[in-house]
Amino acid sequence: MEKKKSPYIYLRVLRHAEHTVFSVQDGQKFYYDPQYGSKMAYSSGQQVKRSVMEELTTFLNVPHAPNTFNWEIDKSGKANPKEVHSPCDPTYVDQLLGGYMKAESGDYTVKRRSPLSISAMRPLHPKLGGLESNKENLTFDRTSHPEDHIVKVSRLDDKGKRQELSRDELNDWLTTNKRNLPNRVWIPEHTRASGLFVFDVAIDLRTLFCVSLNRLEPELHPDMEQKLREAGWIEGRNAFGSCLICPKEKRDEIIPALAHALLNWRITSNQSRTFSLMETLAIAMSDNANQIAYAIRGELRDEPVQGQPDAVVKLDETTKSELFITPVCGGYVAGAKGSVDALDNAEDYMIQQMKGFNFENQIPSNP
Repeated sequence: MEKKKSPYIYLRVLRHAEHTVFSVQDGQKFYYDPQYGSKMAYSSGQQVKRSVMEELTTFLNVPHAPNTFNWEIDKSGKANPKEVHSPCDPTYVDQLLGGYMKAESGDYTVKRRSPLSISAMRPLHPKLGGLESNKENLTFDRTSHPEDHIVKVSRLDDKGKRQELSRDELNDWLTTNKRNLPNRVWIPEHTRASGLFVFDVAIDLRTLFCVSLNRLEPELHPDMEQKLREAGWIEGRNAFGSCLICPKEKRDEIIPALAHALLNWRITSNQSRTFSLMETLAIAMSDNANQIAYAIRGELRDEPVQGQPDAVVKLDETTKSELFITPVCGGYVAGAKGSVDALDNAEDYMIQQMKGFNFENQIPSNP
């Protein structure tokens, strides 16, 4: 009996991080490992996804979807930040692949879940990742692309109704109060991290290029649906019901860029002194989540070695997954034999898996 193929691609990537900062609030984010009782530094899945989207749009040379930053001036004259809105437009590649949500009073609430489920980047094993004690300040910063992001300011009138300030009114308020309102938020007191880290990705091929037409929990505003149809998106069905499918020529542009971005992203938005190459040591891919966990794992040493960690990296080529090892891996994993074209081969394999999926005919017709 032929085994049914999973509609998922599972990816695990092993990286080395050195004396760096994963940009988060209240110091370097960490969690407590309950077995070893130690602090484990990590980069959140949200930050990993943002870094992937940065690399994706850079590779394609296309703009990010423009976020709208909302502010409100209260009766005391103080400006307070409000929620950030995205355009919920799948024609932007970072919206199509990264997902979006907008809930605004008096209008449709639309939400698209990302077809990419991305884990936190965390130590492969509690004995193989470290948290340092140094502290420094970082930012949630969009000032590098000021024209791509919007700052909105509103204030409450005498009746308590919110009124958005015009550009002239805002300029007058900024001048009078000697203020600026950058699209940036300070995140203070960070520590640094070093060690061997992994992150995992699950790509749902069923929704990768399909946007649902469900009216009960809409992914699209009616105006946006019409825009997509006019742009050549075709109606079809996937496992979740009726959907609009991204045109093939657009998919063929995005797939190589997505494969590149998932394997080559870097955290580049931090202060320059915290930058780390975060070089890739090994990559595992499979349509079975367990197999990638088997392929790249940490194991305790049978016998402790003085001056060495109590755990080692295990790269298992006997698993039912594709394993790609880079040359630098030999510096951290004894006996690892890497290839200079490992990343290229991993990209090619991922591209083949995505292009081999039948996006237009996901639901077989009845015999």
